Amino acid sequence: MQLKKIVIVGGGAAGWMSACLMAQQWRGDIAITLVESSAIGTVGVGEGSTPFLRDFFQTLNIPEDEWMPACNATYKCGIRFPGWSSREDFASYFHPFNTELDQSGAIQFFKDCYARRMGYDLTPVPDDYFAASAIAKMGRAPFAKMSDGSVQVATDFGYHFDSHLLGEFLKQHAKRLGVVHIDDKVVDVKCTEAGGIDSVQLAQSGRLAGDFFVDCTGFKSLLMREALAVPFISCQDRLSNNAAVALPARYAENKAQESAQPQARFPTETIAQAMPYGWMWRIPLTQRWGNGYVFDRNYADFDQIEAQLREQLGSACDDFSARRIMWEPGRLQHHWEKNCIAIGLSQGFLEPLEAPMLRIIQFTCERFVELYQSDGLSGRAQQRFNQSVNQLIDGNIDYLQAHYLVSSRTDTAYWKTVQNNQVMSPELARLLRAWRSKESFDSVLSELSDALVYHKTSWYCLLAGKGEFNLPTKQAPASAHAPKQRLKEYNAKGAQNCLLTEGG
Repeated sequence: MQLKKIVIVGGGAAGWMSACLMAQQWRGDIAITLVESSAIGTVGVGEGSTPFLRDFFQTLNIPEDEWMPACNATYKCGIRFPGWSSREDFASYFHPFNTELDQSGAIQFFKDCYARRMGYDLTPVPDDYFAASAIAKMGRAPFAKMSDGSVQVATDFGYHFDSHLLGEFLKQHAKRLGVVHIDDKVVDVKCTEAGGIDSVQLAQSGRLAGDFFVDCTGFKSLLMREALAVPFISCQDRLSNNAAVALPARYAENKAQESAQPQARFPTETIAQAMPYGWMWRIPLTQRWGNGYVFDRNYADFDQIEAQLREQLGSACDDFSARRIMWEPGRLQHHWEKNCIAIGLSQGFLEPLEAPMLRIIQFTCERFVELYQSDGLSGRAQQRFNQSVNQLIDGNIDYLQAHYLVSSRTDTAYWKTVQNNQVMSPELARLLRAWRSKESFDSVLSELSDALVYHKTSWYCLLAGKGEFNLPTKQAPASAHAPKQRLKEYNAKGAQNCLLTEGG
């Protein structure tokens, strides 16, 4: 069967990203219609990305100077994690995106982590080895200024952005690509005798038929969970956070109050700060801070969390109202059923840590496009699609849970519970056993490579950054500290050559 008409139900970032990617690939060959109701708000999928979002905009041939100003976007060199560890010398660490300057630094980092695991008295915090941490600390953008005045990319990077503005921007781009937009509310879903979806009934426009449907209806999962009864698999036993309070804040009038580097217009790092009942995000946009507190409703209620968040932010948030969000962490059993796929919150949600959702949206749509091009709507395509999307989500669950298992805060019952959780995948249990013993961690990473989403540097940064080491038993020779000090100075020099942040 050749697709003739795709109907995307739901807008937001998930719906309009999907519409753009499909229209870019099949413009003129497949008719694409997106229906959404302006009366129904979107949850949004966060305000930070991984470097994969760069590939998305390159696929669409949209330059940064077009989309970034429209979305209040800034650059992101990585994520800082303060407060997750109570271990001495490991109170905070920076998880960087890779740079061209990091080859020798990464090698030294891996060596020093191995030496510490073997008992030598070293403190391998990622900040000292990777250029992106120095670039972010100085509030610089991730580009190197060359001696001839030209500028080149020196590092991989992501973005911070306003998720609602991103959805609006992509809506206009999709419409230029020929996507038909219908502002209406879905009141019913009609299925065929074979169990697939025949059409959706709209409140004002009547019946809207298609031969393939994309469910972007958010947590409601109107097509996949309600109409097609695809089972939902909870991972609440592994990721306990199930709620968040989102609260914007204005920039301080005196920029020196915001940063130790007041010469920078906007910071270039996301902050993920541990709090008594979860963690708080802090994301710099060009017009405001994006903030939120992610927590487990079994340990605190929304009023408590909002009060803690407002106390943390001070008067900068006084003019803003908070948004309260609830979810059950988990995913669909499969993401392609009959003639429908789920993309975005309709396929499940884990939590905002490490900004996984936008990557899952992008991958899910790109994977469908790729497999339809190679295998059509065959059972083989469907099987490969479901397998690869589940692998991506399950790999993210492992990495997210590891943050909590190796944290060392003990100030509340919440932290004691998440640290002592014994429910984890065999792959994650294997990784942690290897790191905590004298087994070759690299060999285990290689052994599990097919199941892992995050790769070597990320796992090293997480485990070393949180100080997941036994107490040292051997004095390291003075010469062992010299390479780290040289790298620290080298990275600082490299950061000095990067441009000041200019935002979008």
